[in-house]
Amino acid sequence: MVRLTVHLIAKSSSFSKACRSESLQQYLKKLTHLNFSNKSIEDIGDLSMCRNLTVLYLYDNQISQICNLGFASNLTHLYMQNNNISCIENLSSLHKLSKLFLGGNSITVVEGLDELKSLKELHVEGQKLPRGEKLVFDPRSISSLSETLCILNISKNNIDEIWDLAPLRKLTHLYATDNQLQDIQQSPDLHRVRIIQQISGPVSRDKTVCFSWYLEDLDGKQINELSRQFLINWKASKDAKKKLEDGEDIKEQITNQLTSMYICCNFFQFFSKLFTIISMNESLTMNYVKYIIEV
Repeated sequence: MVRLTVHLIAKSSSFSKACRSESLQQYLKKLTHLNFSNKSIEDIGDLSMCRNLTVLYLYDNQISQICNLGFASNLTHLYMQNNNISCIENLSSLHKLSKLFLGGNSITVVEGLDELKSLKELHVEGQKLPRGEKLVFDPRSISSLSETLCILNISKNNIDEIWDLAPLRKLTHLYATDNQLQDIQQSPDLHRVRIIQQISGPVSRDKTVCFSWYLEDLDGKQINELSRQFLINWKASKDAKKKLEDGEDIKEQITNQLTSMYICCNFFQFFSKLFTIISMNESLTMNYVKYIIEV
């Protein structure tokens, strides 16, 4: 098993170049960036001597667990995409972490982010999920990111709705391509989101443009104010027409019911059924009922 340790770092080419002028301990103490991507790493060992580490690249390995990072209080960027990770854990000490990349793993629940008070960017796209399952979000983690998270990538995760993301008040960039989103209007308030990518989803582009007031870019296409206003006016006209048609249908149905009742029922039966109809059609006003009776 290949394990990332200080001894493995000592064998790296980067240390070999610096070893002429400083010891391993000195090198590790001032190390800020560490790149061991695509090195067949399966486990993270003791790296506590690297206390000034700010960026760690561990993508394209075979790591199955996030561990031994408690020392890295200065870490701001963590790249662990395309590994075998199934659980987001052991990140509570990373108070300065601002970017976390975990795409292409086997994560089923976005959790364990409660203490990441500086996280601005989260990538969990393309998880290797069991057949028929979708990526879900732990409410505590999402709530804890409500005032910090700006960029979220949840593409290719069989997601069909995003109500769980409603607390993310600072979100400006949402990447949700290749999911099963049905209707963006049934999703949380996205008025602050400026960039959305939802390619290959059944969500209507026009609805998304109308619903997101600050949207600047949708699926790589710029949204200008003129086209947005046109779509908003078009949608308002369409909704008003539908509302009017629905109202006429209801009136016709009720008129037919009242006419039939008036002919077939006695006085008390008529008004008893009349109030039943009113209770079932809250939008119907007493004035309309009076009008029908008078006619």
